[in-house]
Amino acid sequence: MAATDFKDYYSVLGVSKTATQDEIKQAFRKLARKFHPDVNPNNKQAEAKFKEVSEAYEVLSDPDKRKKYDQFGQYWKQAGQGFPNGATPGGVGVDMGGFDFGQYGSFDDFINELLGRFGGNPGATAGSTRGSSQNYTYRTSTRAGGPSGFNDYGFQNPTAGTATQDSEAIISLGFAEAFHGIEKQLSLGNEIIKVRIPAGAKTGSRLRVRGKGPINPLNQQRGDLYLKVELKSHPFFQLEGDNLVCEVPISPDEAVLGTAVDVPTPENTTAKVNIPPGIRSGQTLRLRGKGWVLANSGRGDLLVKIAIATPKDITTQERELYEKLRSIRSYNPRSNLKNVQL
Repeated sequence: MAATDFKDYYSVLGVSKTATQDEIKQAFRKLARKFHPDVNPNNKQAEAKFKEVSEAYEVLSDPDKRKKYDQFGQYWKQAGQGFPNGATPGGVGVDMGGFDFGQYGSFDDFINELLGRFGGNPGATAGSTRGSSQNYTYRTSTRAGGPSGFNDYGFQNPTAGTATQDSEAIISLGFAEAFHGIEKQLSLGNEIIKVRIPAGAKTGSRLRVRGKGPINPLNQQRGDLYLKVELKSHPFFQLEGDNLVCEVPISPDEAVLGTAVDVPTPENTTAKVNIPPGIRSGQTLRLRGKGWVLANSGRGDLLVKIAIATPKDITTQERELYEKLRSIRSYNPRSNLKNVQL
């Protein structure tokens, strides 16, 4: 680095060389707010100043970097990495190591937290009807190589080596919307976008919308938006993995004698299910290929759980018949309890 390229980070922040960490932090926050690109749109000078202030704070806010900067001046970055002819200022070799941002993914994350640019709410749930507008609150994260697990529907992870900020929003879908797929209209501040949710989305599915995340204040690159799906509850169906589960009630006589019942399916049709004689409450019957839409094509199964429903209100004739049945019944459902002991 030429001597003319040297930046006095203390002067950049307007603090003395004996400034405390709190004084440095306060100075940075004041200048970052003043020169932030959101406050100065299309102002190249303010953008350059913001980058310079951020660079200065990155060094002076870290005790190890600040120590190297104070010791080696313009050569602080080269300290421990080797200087021309193997020499270092003062003949001292210093291991630079890596800068530890602690709880922050990068310095960009730290800047955004200080500026309060994005809300602290990790995501706002929204569930409008088809074609309506929705508002979201974002949780931001800086990626280098991309977050894992965001490829449920074949989306590729972000390109390695980038330094852009992504955001995540929760989108709430009804069972019909998720089963068939739907196009949603989302409101991102002053921008309206349309997103196609593919059929078969489930709670926890993540969909990537390229280039619709927040803007990195340092390089002005826009990150991606990830939509995390949450399914609303359904009064009849529940989703377990790739299978749909439902509970179908039958009467005591149907359980004893067997019967055939029509069970609703997610296509808004019914499927005939044969209930075998002697079935017990809680047993499950499987309808293959009648369950949830699978991401790699095909369908899961529909699991029909049987519940024997005991009537509360019965007619006089029914009561007489039940009493007669009790008097002649040979089956004792509690016969195995006689031998129970600790």
